[in-house]
Amino acid sequence: MTASRGSGKSRRMPGAAEAIETFLDMMSAERGASQNTLAAYRRDLLDFAGFVTGRGRAMPGASRDDVKFYLQSLSESGMAGSSQARRLSALRQFFGFSYSEGFRTDDPTDAVEAPRRGRVLPKVLSGEEVEQLILTARQNTDKSAEARRLLCIVEMLYASGLRVSELATLSHAAVRGRDTLLVKGKGGKERIAPLNRPAREAMESYLAVREVFLPQGARRAVAERYLFPSRSAEGHLTRRRLHQMLKALAAKAGLDPERLSPHVLRHAFATHLVEGGADLRSVQMLLGHADVATTQIYTHVARDRLEKTMAEAHPLARKPATPRR
Repeated sequence: MTASRGSGKSRRMPGAAEAIETFLDMMSAERGASQNTLAAYRRDLLDFAGFVTGRGRAMPGASRDDVKFYLQSLSESGMAGSSQARRLSALRQFFGFSYSEGFRTDDPTDAVEAPRRGRVLPKVLSGEEVEQLILTARQNTDKSAEARRLLCIVEMLYASGLRVSELATLSHAAVRGRDTLLVKGKGGKERIAPLNRPAREAMESYLAVREVFLPQGARRAVAERYLFPSRSAEGHLTRRRLHQMLKALAAKAGLDPERLSPHVLRHAFATHLVEGGADLRSVQMLLGHADVATTQIYTHVARDRLEKTMAEAHPLARKPATPRR
């Protein structure tokens, strides 16, 4: 039997589809969840609903055993612990909402342990690799509008640590005096992101040719809103296109394309700040993390990179240990 967190009369319990949509409406209206976040919640909850249905039950009335067996099935399928933990987080929020709304008098996720999450350190480029990437991006900027745009993108990602979605949807009006950006992050939260001198210069160069990327006709009005307009249905460069552009640049720069993405440049931005002595709270604000615990991963990255450098470069570290007599 599922432990009860409270007592009281329960309201009529809606069906699975209705319950999920009611929860998502709340997440959108009250917590400002983005469309990507809502889509992820919907996928996770529908997957759980399908599992529970297969056990002959209805998802809104799922038991603690249903939750435990579901997590067990995810583990047996080989799903990473981090992905399992995300699924459990979605279920906890959903059933917590159902409990608070009176649809249930208990929460089946109570006392369910989260799957173990191995510490997976993010991929990071060295300072030399970033420099090589930027030098490659600077080629042909005197001849090509596409080259100017690409250099601007790379400089901005590395100078400001933007998420790819933040960069793609950045409005033209977000450029504040050319030295800072007004960024709308997760949950609609705004923050000020800095631009260093190379990034400002790259932006000035790109803005001089930005008109080239504006579509003609009815789509122009929409595209004009964005710093990086395109002829796509969205009116701006898509995340997929940004990934493609950076991987092509990596190959041209002699780097492994699999090691480069917009998020890798975000990781490089944060790691290099920590390595340079920046405090975690400042890095947290620059990245737009809601919790400093999320930012702490970069201290592990910086420490591991330092230990590796010491092991490879220190003369005593390279010498074999002298056996004791």
